[in-house]
Amino acid sequence: MNKKLSVLILALTFFTSFAYAQKQPKYIFFLIGDGMGLSQVNSAELYLAAQKKQHAIVPLVFSKFPHATFATSYSLSHGVTDSGAGGTALAVGYKTKNGVIAMDSAGVKPYKSIAYLAKEKGMKVGITTSVSIDHATPASFYANQPDRDMYYEIGLDIIKSNFDFFGGSGFLKPTTNAKKEEVASLLPQLEKAGYQFFHGINEYKQAKNKQAKTILMNNKGADAVSLNYAIDQKPGDLTLTQITEAAIESLKDSKNGFFLMVEGGKIDWACHSNDGATTVHEVLDFNSAVSKAYEFYEKHPEETLIIVTADHETGGLAVGNGSSTLRLNNLANQKISQGALSGIINDFRTKNPSASWDQVKELLSQHTGLWKAIKVAEKEEKEIFAAYEKSFVNHQNETEKSLYATNDKIASLAVHAVNKVSSLSWASGGHSAAYIPVFAIGVGADQFNHKMDNVDIPRTVAKIAGWNMP
Repeated sequence: MNKKLSVLILALTFFTSFAYAQKQPKYIFFLIGDGMGLSQVNSAELYLAAQKKQHAIVPLVFSKFPHATFATSYSLSHGVTDSGAGGTALAVGYKTKNGVIAMDSAGVKPYKSIAYLAKEKGMKVGITTSVSIDHATPASFYANQPDRDMYYEIGLDIIKSNFDFFGGSGFLKPTTNAKKEEVASLLPQLEKAGYQFFHGINEYKQAKNKQAKTILMNNKGADAVSLNYAIDQKPGDLTLTQITEAAIESLKDSKNGFFLMVEGGKIDWACHSNDGATTVHEVLDFNSAVSKAYEFYEKHPEETLIIVTADHETGGLAVGNGSSTLRLNNLANQKISQGALSGIINDFRTKNPSASWDQVKELLSQHTGLWKAIKVAEKEEKEIFAAYEKSFVNHQNETEKSLYATNDKIASLAVHAVNKVSSLSWASGGHSAAYIPVFAIGVGADQFNHKMDNVDIPRTVAKIAGWNMP
């Protein structure tokens, strides 16, 4: 009897292990912090701890996930990827050259993303972002175009995707094609294809049929280019967290489950501007969106997989710039982004073209804490004063250009001073080849347990889900 019982126990153990090994997630969240390297994650954690006057970290929701690793992100053409090739690698599991969206480097052969594989299995699919819906990273999951700047053509690919939910700020070129010709507006074509449009979260909440194919965009009159930076957001502004919640609401009742991609797109933008405080707030904003996925996971832990990663790192951010003491608490004194500060300085200059140095210092102090809450070193003060003289005395306005912004020189120097006193430094205003983080929780998450390349991430998701990647 004991022998028979032992055999039975072994058989049950085998079949239980086999069943567990074959378990596939019904709900998949694929969250991408654009430009979010390991240092961006670490700086946000250190910042939260600094607010509590602790020499430690306060972990983010996703940095507490039980499985974590890191990955390389080089493209087929360059050691440093752009978001086109980086997004493509994460979406389709193949490398391509910089600037291409989900196609081979010749721009001839289209690749099928894991979002399409999910759709083919009967799952609902959502693609969301804090920037425009036709931007490179979200585009890589639903479009196939030889150039990431073909915004109109990318937008049209939404129709062939037939995906269920799209969310973001809007569309960059809804009436102009890649040849710069005026063409039939994109939005009526999407509407004809069965998509309902909502401007802002309040319109969405009033929707009678949230399960219909949906495109959620920025509030009417707001920027179609991107959502406002988290540090600049006002009550009523559309947020990435709201978009994520809306996507889950629209997708959750699918009997076959869903696949949802969420991009925190403006981490990258803030890093291009080397704006430390804004970067930290963008990472925290992305973390807030991740928390909505995690809340869903807590209700469906045996059916859900969450992956959090990045397409590349931006700026070569370093935490610690000489001293052993970190002072990230100083970032709390910066109340607005560098871009918003530029706008305020420009408005102030228009009204006060010959303002005194003390007036400009007071303006900067109000928004960054410089001179009042933060001691300004002699070198930084001389640089800001020289820019003031050129602008307000000689009336020769200077600007500093980054990939997504052209900022006033005074604003740029002021933010640089805040960065420096906050122990942050930057290698460049572009992307870097630094490792990207990978965090995972849920069904199959234990397979993210080794150093990876970016193409391994979607391949692993497909393997866990039981999809055959072409």
